Amino acid sequence: MRNILVPGLLSGFVLLGLSYLILYVTINFMPGLVEEYYNPIFWPGNDRALLFFLHPFILSFALAWFWNRFKEQFKGGKILRGLELGIVYALVATLPSMWITFSAITVSLEMILTWFGYGFLQAVVAGWILAVANP
Repeated sequence: MRNILVPGLLSGFVLLGLSYLILYVTINFMPGLVEEYYNPIFWPGNDRALLFFLHPFILSFALAWFWNRFKEQFKGGKILRGLELGIVYALVATLPSMWITFSAITVSLEMILTWFGYGFLQAVVAGWILAVANP
């Protein structure tokens, strides 16, 4: 349990910080993309807004469990293992969810690609943390 809880919390806090950094970068360097977020579809209301900030922890604990279960399958050094976890997550979870999102909701391809890249980056960063905290 400790192999999941501690690395999950650690990577959750790092991913929360990363999400704020990416938000800052997006607002300042991709203002056209940010305009899409003014669509009411992206605001769930005040009662559910906090759930958005829990996402890094949900993802981190899921990846920590997955890592603890399958870490022996990832070969190489810590950086390579974290990168491989990111690739697996991107192909198994992020790509299908971005596909269905793009097909079902009116969002730009640019937005879908940035979400895909962000999901991949999150998993790689979490993978690096998990490879160090739970080798």
